[in-house]
Amino acid sequence: MKRLKKSVRKAVFPVAGLGTRFLPATKASPKEMLPIVDKPLIQYAAEEAIEAGIEQLIFVTSNSKRSIEDHFDKNQELENELERRGKYDLLDLTKHIVPNGVSCIYIRQQEQLGLGHAVLCARPIVGNEPFAVILADDLIDGKESSCLTQMLNIYEKQQCSIIAVENVEQEETCKYGIIEPETLYKGVLNIKNIVEKPEPDKSPSTLAVVGRYLLEPTIFECIEKIGKGSGGEIQLTDAIALLLAEEQILACQFQGTRYDCGNKLGYLVATIEYALQHPNLRKDFKEYLTNLSLPN
Repeated sequence: MKRLKKSVRKAVFPVAGLGTRFLPATKASPKEMLPIVDKPLIQYAAEEAIEAGIEQLIFVTSNSKRSIEDHFDKNQELENELERRGKYDLLDLTKHIVPNGVSCIYIRQQEQLGLGHAVLCARPIVGNEPFAVILADDLIDGKESSCLTQMLNIYEKQQCSIIAVENVEQEETCKYGIIEPETLYKGVLNIKNIVEKPEPDKSPSTLAVVGRYLLEPTIFECIEKIGKGSGGEIQLTDAIALLLAEEQILACQFQGTRYDCGNKLGYLVATIEYALQHPNLRKDFKEYLTNLSLPN
């Protein structure tokens, strides 16, 4: 009997973190609401999911992240005021942040126990379906198609869990989950092993896991089995390593540019790069940068 192909309809956004690297900016505002030009990071992440055909956006949040819920909610007072002023272009942008047919669901993560725990919190909504996990900190400009779309194209053929990876400097491996790869075909790797934050001299490669995952629901059982790992947290990487013993997991070497907006330098670089692509800003901003006199 031919196995029915599964589709991915749901995406999980772990957004309960404290954002300590951006204090005091994140004292009262979530790091996911930091803007890149004129859109917050979380909106870029949601748009990537929607472009890829995701129908349910599941936000694993905390009691200090209400502004994320407000951002994706309807603001009738603002819409009425924009309409009264005749600002229909802004009205259209505001009304269609989440298009028809896409729903937003919010779940509270009661304790800060790591990415694995945040993903587990979404289990009641995800159920027994494959699902995506998107970390808004990793802003990825996919150029021709988004990173998640590239991964879904692989999933359509392979029907197994897939993780996005990119090469990092050898000395940076201690900051990431690192895979031991085996080439399957161009841009797609079979994962032989995965290690959380290995020391550079013990790292199996320089291919680092970045913030995009397509996971089979069997990952939930693995998360429940593992204990606390690196940093005293429940690490998703450790659960993936456990799942790897039972199932094939692939890595996608995506086409595009990743900006690590979880740190200040990466955030600033992303802001400049996206401003230089913005249709209403790029000409004037490029001229400003050209004439800018940098301090010694």
